[in-house]
Amino acid sequence: MEGKTTFVIGDVHGCLDMLKDLLDRIPWRPGRDSLVFIGDCIDRGSDPKGVIDCIVDLIARYPGVDCLLGNHEAMLLNYLAGKERSLYLANRGMTTLKSYMAERREVEGPLIPPDHMAFFRSLRPFLELDDYYLVHAGFRPGVEIARQSLEDMTWIREPFISSLYDFGKKVVFGHTPFARPLITQNKIGLDTGAVYGNRLTCVKLPEERFYSVKSR
Repeated sequence: MEGKTTFVIGDVHGCLDMLKDLLDRIPWRPGRDSLVFIGDCIDRGSDPKGVIDCIVDLIARYPGVDCLLGNHEAMLLNYLAGKERSLYLANRGMTTLKSYMAERREVEGPLIPPDHMAFFRSLRPFLELDDYYLVHAGFRPGVEIARQSLEDMTWIREPFISSLYDFGKKVVFGHTPFARPLITQNKIGLDTGAVYGNRLTCVKLPEERFYSVKSR
């Protein structure tokens, strides 16, 4: 992805209509520009499966489309593996499970279609661009990027949010919702609370131009 224009979309959380509106609005050139989802594409919203259908289709059709591992995707994988199930359900995981149940055609078949499972298992915790790191939640200040823990990259809030630590590149992240994008010298926060009735936001890099849509 180095040397390319990259569009990074914040936490979608199952808001398929907002995602479609945002994709129609941004000047993304499929096959030429990169498109990255910052993670937390599922849970809480009305159509998590529809969001994954959309992303999986984009990945299949165009090069340069990617998605990062968010804490909600990590919790889903743990839930399906029989681990920390109460944690996932406490974080509105049932919205995703019900979304898949509604379209399940084979009673004996898997709840999550094979192509979606392959997608969830392929998610990386961060991406490195020329001048940016893309990560779902953030990094722990004072720790080398190569030594960051998966827990921090998918869950951290503080001390990352308030830190002015120089990670070597500006960090673009989601996870922590703000009323508008957080822009500081060392970071850009893209979660603008789409699922809470606010906006779904995208940033165009390296220009750092922002696009957003409001819920219908």
